[in-house]
Amino acid sequence: MNISFCNRDAVKGILKIEVAKADYAEQLEKSLRSIRQKANMPGFRKGMVPLSLIKKMYGRQAMAEEIEKVLSDNLFKYIRDNKIDLLCDPLPNQTEQKELDFDSQEDFEFYFDLSFSPEISLKLTKKNKLPYYHILVDEQKVDDQIASDRRNQGSYTEVEEVSGEQDLIKGSLVELAEGQPKTGGIWHEETALMTHYFTNKDIAGSFLGAKVGGSVDFNPKKACEGAENAQAELASLLGISKEEAANVDADFRFEIKSITHYEPAELNQAFYDKLFGEGTAVTSEEAYRAKIRESLENLFAQQSDYKLSADARPYLLEKAGELSVADDLLKRKYQDLNPKASTEEIEKAYPAMLESIKYSAIVRHIFAENNLSISEDDLKKEAAREARNQFARYGINVVADDMIARYAESMLKDEKQAAHFEDEARIAKLVGWLKETITLQDKDVSFEEFGKLFESSSQEDQAQPEEE
Repeated sequence: MNISFCNRDAVKGILKIEVAKADYAEQLEKSLRSIRQKANMPGFRKGMVPLSLIKKMYGRQAMAEEIEKVLSDNLFKYIRDNKIDLLCDPLPNQTEQKELDFDSQEDFEFYFDLSFSPEISLKLTKKNKLPYYHILVDEQKVDDQIASDRRNQGSYTEVEEVSGEQDLIKGSLVELAEGQPKTGGIWHEETALMTHYFTNKDIAGSFLGAKVGGSVDFNPKKACEGAENAQAELASLLGISKEEAANVDADFRFEIKSITHYEPAELNQAFYDKLFGEGTAVTSEEAYRAKIRESLENLFAQQSDYKLSADARPYLLEKAGELSVADDLLKRKYQDLNPKASTEEIEKAYPAMLESIKYSAIVRHIFAENNLSISEDDLKKEAAREARNQFARYGINVVADDMIARYAESMLKDEKQAAHFEDEARIAKLVGWLKETITLQDKDVSFEEFGKLFESSSQEDQAQPEEE
């Protein structure tokens, strides 16, 4: 098999691959014999169909498949062996490629268009600067986390009287007309509510002091008015469809059958052991608050790193300067991926696509120039971090390392998740390199101020890089 460029410049080239019969004949023969072994054909025992008949019936298709395999394998092997960095996968050439005849030809020529990554010159030093936002952990954030932990570890007890908005009240609802049950009106025998979710706090307050066996008259629509998904909440409460709920604006009587009082967990050693495991060093509220602060600081550091990577994108694109690419091939690739897209739609989408392609090329350049790579351990680290974050969202802060490892391993078996963790690992490596290479201008911000940084329509305005 011969592979060579028949046309090449700085941004693209045409690769010619000559496939001779000797390159695929052996595999074709094996393929045909495999087909013969499985063939069921009238007049012949299974596996005993003459090979000549198999070739006549399946030879053309089998030949095309084997040539495609050997072509694909050798195409990408050539690209890897010659360390050719491409902006997109090879495309079938539209000018040099001749028609193929698998009935009469034994030797073939294939032509592919390759879009080369541009030459990149990027030298960063400590003279280059980007802001690094440290998110301050204030006492309110610590208090909020404590309240969340206490809620998650709290307990429920059956009581006789409603004493708080978190109480779970169960009973029946009946529609009223002039203060009396409405004939043929809505009646929901088994329903439950927490007045915590009522937007009308006066109505919520009317339930305080209500007792088991008693009742409260209220307007459910007004109780939920203004809430997100208010119509769905009303429908669920009344046991009717959302369409029916749209026409409901009447008073109802809630007859109370049971009240379950929720009590947040107390701050004591049993609570700390449950959160952090028996034998934990956390033995006081002071130590507990310090632990929360440490956890929040680690979480916020991840967000600060992400912001740095976001600010670095336009900065690195600017520092790399004008990069020449094969626009025609990249637009063809976009068309292949989006066959229904019109020319106008492609032209509109192309600038953003091109920026993404160029940035990916810059990141690959940084990795190559600085011997950076993504290892299996890097992927496991990112998967483990995500696993711990997922457990933490459910209030589970203590998880054995072996369980985290198994959970991470399971996630890595999913191709989409594995690709996501590879992206995250790449960002982490890039951020680590930036921290060592350039000067970071530390800026302390509150959590709310940090959130507003992402509301800006232009990341360039936020970065405000400076040069000495």
